[in-house]
Amino acid sequence: MRIFIAPFILLGALATSGLSFASDINLEKQTPEQLKSACDQAGGKFSQDTRGYGCGTNCAGGPGTSCTVFCQPDKKCVAQVMGARHPRHILDALKKPAGRR
Repeated sequence: MRIFIAPFILLGALATSGLSFASDINLEKQTPEQLKSACDQAGGKFSQDTRGYGCGTNCAGGPGTSCTVFCQPDKKCVAQVMGARHPRHILDALKKPAGRR
């Protein structure tokens, strides 16, 4: 019985401690208008509700959720990007760098 359970325990441990393919990056504060402008430039979809405002793109000039930025009023924005990128600006977070697939 122990031999049967051991692979499942190992698999569960690997799944919960696996490598992350996305990272959260803190960026400068943005007003809703500033983020919407950057979102439009990146080809993303802007949204706003009572908790804050955000933009999502496919990282390639269209709407999606592969590259996202979310801001709360009077707080720094948080970008979530794929891979090991470390963007320093909102527009860089919403678009992948030239030359990357």
